Amino acid sequence: MELDYGFDFEDCFPSMIARLGAEGFIGELCNGFRLLMDVNMGLITFESLKMSTNLLGLEVRDDELLCMLMEGDLDGDGALNQMEFCILMFRLSPCLMDMQVYDIYSI
Repeated sequence: MELDYGFDFEDCFPSMIARLGAEGFIGELCNGFRLLMDVNMGLITFESLKMSTNLLGLEVRDDELLCMLMEGDLDGDGALNQMEFCILMFRLSPCLMDMQVYDIYSI
């Protein structure tokens, strides 16, 4: 069953890699992580994610935020470190998941 959330998703990661190169793209992912993380803990926590969505004017339910964290939380601590965040971003990009590693680095 396909859910319709009322918006279209455009995967911009491949074009970002083409424009920035692999290292530049990873740098931008790290910048995104820093924007969402709790500065004192160095992790994306429920509280830091909730604060970020509120600052962006997004209405996201608590259960949705928890699901986002659980999706990428590989070590079970309830938060995302930088590596977990980057892995999650790659996993959520349909185009990147279809590409081979050598394709990404040859762009």
